[in-house]
Amino acid sequence: MNKFTSVAVFVSALLVAGAVAAQGVLVDGVADKVIKKYETASCDQLKALKAEAPTEKEKIGLDLLMADPKARVALVDKIAAPVLNKMFDCGLIP
Repeated sequence: MNKFTSVAVFVSALLVAGAVAAQGVLVDGVADKVIKKYETASCDQLKALKAEAPTEKEKIGLDLLMADPKARVALVDKIAAPVLNKMFDCGLIP
């Protein structure tokens, strides 16, 4: 019975580690996409994007980030500097 418990704990740990790794890959992918969007857009394009309502896909992503504070922190930590610098450069932040 002890060997079975050890195997169950090991398998559970692998599943959790896999889920965490997948979440990290997802957050990194989203962050890279957001950073690229801000780096390649002109100031006029960013001003227009700011006025638009989020798409359905973006709403789903925002809901997921609201439900997972760790993922939200990871995303914000990665995109904060490049996005805010571009927004300052474009006069989007007073």
